[in-house]
Amino acid sequence: MTKKILFPAILCCFTLAILAQTPQPVKRLLKMPYMKGASFSLVIQEVGSDKAKYAVSPDLSVIPASVMKTVTTATALELLGNDYRFATSLTYDGQIKDGVLHGNLYIEGSGDPTLGSRFVKDNNTEFLNDWLQGIKAAGIRSIEGSVIADERCFDTEGVSIKWVGEDLGSYFGAGSYGLSVFDNQYKVFVQTGAVGTKPVIKHSEPDMSGLRFHNYLVAGAVATDSSYTLGAPFAADRYLYGVVPANRPLYTMKGDIPDPPYFLADYFSRFLKGKGIQVGGQPSCFRLLDESQQSTSAKRVNLVTTYSPPVSEIVRITNEVSQNLYADALLKTIGHSYNPEAGEVISSFGKGIKRVKQFWDAKGIDTYPLWMFDGSGLSSSDKLSARFLADILLYMATDASSSQTFYNSLPRTGIEGSVRNFMKGYSLEGNIRLKSGSMSRVKGYAGYVDKDGKRYCVTLFVNNYSCDGKIMTYELDRLLRNLFE
Repeated sequence: MTKKILFPAILCCFTLAILAQTPQPVKRLLKMPYMKGASFSLVIQEVGSDKAKYAVSPDLSVIPASVMKTVTTATALELLGNDYRFATSLTYDGQIKDGVLHGNLYIEGSGDPTLGSRFVKDNNTEFLNDWLQGIKAAGIRSIEGSVIADERCFDTEGVSIKWVGEDLGSYFGAGSYGLSVFDNQYKVFVQTGAVGTKPVIKHSEPDMSGLRFHNYLVAGAVATDSSYTLGAPFAADRYLYGVVPANRPLYTMKGDIPDPPYFLADYFSRFLKGKGIQVGGQPSCFRLLDESQQSTSAKRVNLVTTYSPPVSEIVRITNEVSQNLYADALLKTIGHSYNPEAGEVISSFGKGIKRVKQFWDAKGIDTYPLWMFDGSGLSSSDKLSARFLADILLYMATDASSSQTFYNSLPRTGIEGSVRNFMKGYSLEGNIRLKSGSMSRVKGYAGYVDKDGKRYCVTLFVNNYSCDGKIMTYELDRLLRNLFE
């Protein structure tokens, strides 16, 4: 009889010991009715210490959402370096004779996600004028051939195969390609009438005349829209669903550019014609060229090269505004240093993921908890553990060559970025830098807290809660305040 109850008794004592170590604010949250069936994971550890101050289910596998960007950006800083810049070059083949280019004009990409980005320059079309001046300086007044986008530094898998269908076509679900422009987004302007009527599509910026919009929108008595755009990569059809505010002369919606390399070639062709430089051939990109047209034997001459901001700035923007395109482009660029095994067929996403794991394994951090399918965290199949991410944060705070750059890239709570309203108005405001992440029934935070001359790393995740997201944000705000204040 004694032997039969010995193991259950030991297990019960162990469970009670674990519960006893759980801080009271966490216990209070876990007792909430909307936490029934939810997953909760927390690690708080002082930088420089080898033991966590708090660790609640630290090895639980959780969906990180946009907190995954901290893994991507930390790796990018370490592997690419603070000063790495993407280059986009305008080149030509053939000969220039009497002001005529007897050949093609090429836009050669290296994966720069910032070309024409609204996050980098107020004048996001400045690069077009730079390219125009390069053409004029070479004496080109007309082009016999075509403007061709060379996007081959990445493959054609712009979006992760693990993204859900409702994100395809959305502005935040824009794919990452060897050539990107204008954040791979467009705006579509609609005019709305009375409640219950169908809005009228007026125009788009930039001009997306090649797209076919299928309008299923309805005007409603709402202040903000609950609309969404659906559409596949490279497809010309976009489907608009949902409710938008009634009686608006112009209401703005956003979507993704379905084929950014081809769009850029077409857009630049139209730009040149508008400046008096005729282009004889039709715009194209290497995805659309047949094999006979993809010959690289013809020598190309460089006209002008446009450079991105340094990776340190790209990482700051990525983490501060949670820019998915930037994160995925960084991941694919990291993948350039991955050497595939003999016969290995692997995507640009896959190369980046493999290289991320190689790097952190070499640093002694176990990557077994990391299940990564993109760099942005948009995939609900992405998984990691709070302990794994805490180990990365501790490394970045103590051993990384880019330690301060990474720290500064995380937005300050109550002040900026996606956490500008988090912990606002409390004593710790401005002393906490956190990357947030959220999607349906997912909330997460990761970063650093400075208090009483000490720095702590924090990783906090909740999955599968059953309340409104705003309620959970408030609860996690209160939890951290109670744990630190």
